[in-house]
Amino acid sequence: MRILVANVNTTQSMTDSIAASARSIAAPGTEIVGITPRFGADSCEGNFESYLAAIAVMDAVTSYQEPFDAVVQAGYGEHGREGLQELLDVPVVDITEAAASTAMFLGHKYSVVTTLDRTVPLIEDRLKLAGLDARCASVRASGMAVLELEEEPERAVEAIINQAILAVSQDKAEVIVLGCGGMAGLDEQIRQRAGVPVVDGVASAVAIAESLVRMRLSTSKVRTYAAPRPKTVIGWPLNSTGVPAAL
Repeated sequence: MRILVANVNTTQSMTDSIAASARSIAAPGTEIVGITPRFGADSCEGNFESYLAAIAVMDAVTSYQEPFDAVVQAGYGEHGREGLQELLDVPVVDITEAAASTAMFLGHKYSVVTTLDRTVPLIEDRLKLAGLDARCASVRASGMAVLELEEEPERAVEAIINQAILAVSQDKAEVIVLGCGGMAGLDEQIRQRAGVPVVDGVASAVAIAESLVRMRLSTSKVRTYAAPRPKTVIGWPLNSTGVPAAL
């Protein structure tokens, strides 16, 4: 089984970290391939960057030349999962939905701890769209930018832990969800300090993707995620020649 794990930003070191985290949870025999978009922002922290990432990830995934069995979109609260589901016949799992749904097996309410405050509304909207908001106690910002997770890891972990503890004590959360792909692998440190289960979206998404493949299940194509209708698309990034592409 081969799973593509798509970083939503163009920072290769973050792709490497996300892929390493995915490999640590993957079952024997599962190959994890981390992919980085060829264009876009070096971190995604707002709507413009998120919509740009959606196109970039579709470009990166559909440009991959080898066979694959599933895709994990490793951006928390980002757009694009729906487009991938239209384009592909294999399962597509977004870490936002994977983490939240996993958290609901573990406690009555969960809280998300993310990066900057400006990303909170994006995450709230994605959870609402997915029908996962009813049991979300809160979405809290650590105040750390995405790239600071790598640049200042110790300060980042402390900031995340502080918000996780507040989510438990003030918001009555029983589970913490890590609200950024760049937080992959931090779950154990935070669990020890916060005293509650901590869900890593990348790990959750990989486990769900593996399960779907093993159950031979994939996206329904009868309506919402049917393949795009055949038409000429001008300027589509998938076509680097400048000639109108046909879907």
